Amino acid sequence: MSGSLYTFVVLIALVCGFGFLNEKVTKLTYEIALMLFSLGAGVIILLFAMLCKGNDPASVLAQFHYLDIEKFLMDGVLCFMLFAGSCRLKLSDFKQQARQVSVLAFVCTLLGACIYAAIFFFTGRLLNIGLSLPVCLIFGSITAPTDPIAATGILSKFGLPKKLSFLIEGESLFNDGVGVALFVCFSGMVTASSSGGFFAVMVRELFGAVLIGTVITLVCFSMFRFTKSNTLGIFVSLLIVSLSYSLCELLGCSGAIASVICGLLFSTLRSRYCAGDSSEKKESFDQFWETLDVLLNSLLYVMLGLTFVHILQMDKVIILSLAAVLINLIARFGSVSVSSLFMGKLPDNYNRLNFVKLMTWGGLRGGLSVALAMSTREFLPEQTYYIILGGTYAIVFFTTVVQGLTMKQVYKNIDRSVKESNK
Repeated sequence: MSGSLYTFVVLIALVCGFGFLNEKVTKLTYEIALMLFSLGAGVIILLFAMLCKGNDPASVLAQFHYLDIEKFLMDGVLCFMLFAGSCRLKLSDFKQQARQVSVLAFVCTLLGACIYAAIFFFTGRLLNIGLSLPVCLIFGSITAPTDPIAATGILSKFGLPKKLSFLIEGESLFNDGVGVALFVCFSGMVTASSSGGFFAVMVRELFGAVLIGTVITLVCFSMFRFTKSNTLGIFVSLLIVSLSYSLCELLGCSGAIASVICGLLFSTLRSRYCAGDSSEKKESFDQFWETLDVLLNSLLYVMLGLTFVHILQMDKVIILSLAAVLINLIARFGSVSVSSLFMGKLPDNYNRLNFVKLMTWGGLRGGLSVALAMSTREFLPEQTYYIILGGTYAIVFFTTVVQGLTMKQVYKNIDRSVKESNK
């Protein structure tokens, strides 16, 4: 059995086992349960390896790289996850909230990265950890973008109002490209290589991705529109998103943004030109992408939980983990507060404070942040790499589990406050 197939068998077995256990016993939010159970399994594996081999934790952790989340996401399934999430949104909805989504995706992400970098830079000085400002900016660009997979997988289950839900999902889907552009720019500062500057990178990352995603979707959609085969229609959608993502990766554009554009445009074209399709064709398409989305999300959350023990390789692990989480909340609160001043009318009659609190607590992070953190191994010193990787894991775990578990109650409290203030 090949290594890849063996890994898949193990992961899918854990997904099935943990999912069944959660359904019958714990009854937590599905994605959160997978991460928690996988975290427990990762800790057990680590302890078992230490007892059997008689090694110290450091030597065991050094061999704890059997799951490559960066490769799984960036070279594998990210495009399909983003397409599955964005094909539920429509451009007509985006037009109504274009200003709010754009401000959150661009201004909020940039501010969040800079605020996080500044605070972490001075925190490092207090803790006698000499991280340069460019390295802290890299850390900020990793943690600033909210995660579309977490947003669509977790927050969508809480019954948020349509406009507010679209705003959260829209921000998370579009700010990936901004985060990647910031990451490339700040990484260039650290490696002393020429990245072309932030705005040059943004033009290439964003507008190139929009152009590629739009052209390929328009060209290939005619096959989907005129075929009577349910299966071929699904194959065409797979071709559109995978071809767009591959071309973007080849040309240095944002494959994540292209995948989102493909999903949005495909959904809009489908609603306009395929209204007369048979119910069987519509249902088979929707069921396929929903099933694929759940499967890939499940695999990702299991991988995140199993590899969470990487945080133990971070110097001063406890205090730096707490600092990373706290700074993330401060940076998110500050960036949303400033951004809300430029958003105009807020959705669902929210006042500014309630809106900022909800968007701060709803700013979940996920696998993309971990993948970016892992990619810094190539150009950062080992100790610095583990600080960034460990801090990123701490933020992802806290936002997914703690904020994810409490988000429903937080929303209810804020919604009650909004209703009372509007009386």
